[in-house]
Amino acid sequence: MSALPSRPPVDPRRVKTLYFEDLHVGMREVLMKTVMDTDVVGFAQLSGDENPIHLCDDFAAGTRFGQRIAHGLYTASLISAVLGTRLPGPGAVYRSQTLNFHAPVKIGDVVTVIVEVVELVPEGRRVRLHCEALVDGVVVLDGEAIVSVPRRAATGGA
Repeated sequence: MSALPSRPPVDPRRVKTLYFEDLHVGMREVLMKTVMDTDVVGFAQLSGDENPIHLCDDFAAGTRFGQRIAHGLYTASLISAVLGTRLPGPGAVYRSQTLNFHAPVKIGDVVTVIVEVVELVPEGRRVRLHCEALVDGVVVLDGEAIVSVPRRAATGGA
């Protein structure tokens, strides 16, 4: 039995490497993602959160939402995708994240995640970022992340 060829889990063309020295207040990144049924089912399997509001059409139809909704932490994980691959990017390490959930995200919704640098703290190379997720221009989730970012390696000179 031959092994399948491996492929990188992240397309390296979509990954930015930014160091603490590259960042400035006001930098922002945007990610748009259509929430698919397979995303919700996969997140349920991965997390173990098999609440029927996420997985069962009949159950969800009887809730105040009237249909299945994505896990709140699935939506929050899109923030993690931005932090880990775009801003600040590879090498960033989560220190904390606050989350405020304002509205449900439904299967088929297009979620727009916006992450913006709001403070740079040289001690510990910490970056404070405002994070929000919107559907049709309405904020469905917001919060703040604090990450540590590597510094650019010193270069030897002549």
